[in-house]
Amino acid sequence: MSDVVLYEEIDGVALVTLNRPERLNSWTGELGSAYFDALDRASGSAGVKSIVVTGAGRGFCSGADMDMLQGIGASGGEEESAPRLRNERHDYALSIPKPVVAAINGACAGLGFVHAMMCDIRFAAEGAKFTSAFARRGLIAEHGVSYMLPRVVGPSNALDILMSGRVFLADEAKEMGVVSRVLPPDELLDATIKYAGELGRYSAPWSMAQMKNQIWSQLDMARTESLEESNRVMAESLKRPDFKEGVASFVEKRDPSFEPVTRS
Repeated sequence: MSDVVLYEEIDGVALVTLNRPERLNSWTGELGSAYFDALDRASGSAGVKSIVVTGAGRGFCSGADMDMLQGIGASGGEEESAPRLRNERHDYALSIPKPVVAAINGACAGLGFVHAMMCDIRFAAEGAKFTSAFARRGLIAEHGVSYMLPRVVGPSNALDILMSGRVFLADEAKEMGVVSRVLPPDELLDATIKYAGELGRYSAPWSMAQMKNQIWSQLDMARTESLEESNRVMAESLKRPDFKEGVASFVEKRDPSFEPVTRS
C-alpha cells in the first residue's frame, strides 16, 4: 500500500490515515487509489469490526490537489492521464459492510468534504474548518454530495453549505448535523477509536452491516416497501447464531462473541 495512506489495526478497529500532511492531505489519484485499497483491506479482515478515517497533521482532507485541478483546467476539463490504480465512485465507503467513522481533525474542504459525508458517522476536533468550496470554483455539488448532504442536514442547510461555499467551524457543523460530536483536538482520535471499538465489542458485525444497508438503501423507498424489506431481514436475523449469542451474552452478563463479517 502506498504511504500516502497509512493503515493500522487496533483492537478490532482499522485506522486509515490520509498521509499528505504537507498538502493538508489533498486528494490525488494516488491517494484515492490507496484509500480505496485501505477500505477493502479493512472490509476483508475478519479481525476488523469498524473503521476510523482521519488525516495526518493539521488537516483531514483539503480537497482535490490544486496542481491536479489546474491540470484539468488547462486540458479543457479532461482529467490528467497520470497512472492510478483505481477509479472508484466517491461514495465507495457506503459500500463497505462495516461502520466507517470519520475523525475530522482539521481542514475538510471540497472533495475532502464529500468523503467525510460518505462516512457513516463523523466526529470533529474543536476549531476544525469545513467548506464545500465548489460554487466558489465555478463547479457544482460534486460526486454525490448533492444526494447525501440534504439527507443528513436537510435541504436548507445543504443549500447554504453548497451555494455559499463559506467556511464554517466544528461547532456549527454539529448544530447543523454535519458531525455528531465535537472534541478537543488532542482527544479526538482516541475518542473516535474508542467509540469505534465499542461498536465492534458490543454490536454484531452482521447486524451493523444490515443496518448500514437499510439506512442508505431505504432513504428513497416508500414506507411500505421499507417495512417489508426490514421484516424480511428481521426474519433472517432470528435464525442466525448471532441472535442466540446476543441473548445468551445478555443473560450471562458477559461480552458477546459474534461472527465476523468480511467482504472479499
